[in-house]
Amino acid sequence: MNKNKIIIIDLEATCWDGKIPSGQVNEIIEIGICVLNTESGEISKNKGILIKPERSEVSPFCTELTTITPELLDKEGVSFLEACNQLRNEYNPKEYVWASYGYYDLNMLKKQCKIRNVEYPMSQEHINVKVLFSEVKGLSRKVGMNGALHILNFELEGTHHRGIDDARNIAKILDWSLKNKKEA
Repeated sequence: MNKNKIIIIDLEATCWDGKIPSGQVNEIIEIGICVLNTESGEISKNKGILIKPERSEVSPFCTELTTITPELLDKEGVSFLEACNQLRNEYNPKEYVWASYGYYDLNMLKKQCKIRNVEYPMSQEHINVKVLFSEVKGLSRKVGMNGALHILNFELEGTHHRGIDDARNIAKILDWSLKNKKEA
């Protein structure tokens, strides 16, 4: 397992203001990804893979939150299988530790792979950046990604709740956490 680079994933999924409409389910509509070089702190290969939902629709609430529209997904989205294949082909994720902010992304990815009968593309080694940041910072309770950026006086880059941008912001928090954990 290569420890010099960590893959950061941030998922966006269909969502609603209130309960899930009958016959629909939460589905991944974007896999935001980047690679953190743990030695240099460089963030590279930042990408967002848009995915067409199969069993749900992008609600106006979801578009307001993520800026992802049904039209964008129709135009640029790929199938979930194709998105997992892109991950495998471009990032070789089974060779690296990967990270996300909280357990939602880990659980959602595993769940959707199981439901769709798609091979899980990631390694089993996962870092929960939310937990790591709280431990390194000595916080009594966990904070969201935006809160962590604020505590560190880091600017939120891009659009919050866009996987491509949030992955990069999470990488900055992870980089800080790893560098400060070593000193502690």
